[in-house]
Amino acid sequence: MPKHSHQPQMFPGDIVEYPRNKYFSHFGVYYGERDGVPYVAHLTCRDSDSQIPLFGRAMKSEVKLDPVDLVGKKYKVNNVLDGAFPPRDFYSLVKPAIDDMLGRQVTFDILFHNSEHQATLFRYGVKKSEQVELIYEHIMPAWKKLFEQKKL
Repeated sequence: MPKHSHQPQMFPGDIVEYPRNKYFSHFGVYYGERDGVPYVAHLTCRDSDSQIPLFGRAMKSEVKLDPVDLVGKKYKVNNVLDGAFPPRDFYSLVKPAIDDMLGRQVTFDILFHNSEHQATLFRYGVKKSEQVELIYEHIMPAWKKLFEQKKL
């Protein structure tokens, strides 16, 4: 990958995080270069007929390979789970898993199968979404009170 002073150095299999707003980011896995262009594999509902706002779900999502800069101009490597889970070998496990998923229809679900879940599933073989877990930490106490008051 060409060296850019403002962009991180990436290696195939790295998780790439694209901050979207204060609360959420989009995630993918660095796939490597094709004809000198760096690519990322990511779960997207772009071009989908489904509407994400409808219950946070898009039925016709898929894993796509896109140039890193097409997905977003601001990004960083985020292999934060490396301490908890060993990263899988890119060439023998991750790349074949990505290649197998390309173009295959997948249900995107903001709570149970978002782009972060897909990226960690590729890299570690485990579905995790720290951004969803962080939201749960804030939502669950409020919901617990409502359940106790039998309002939910």
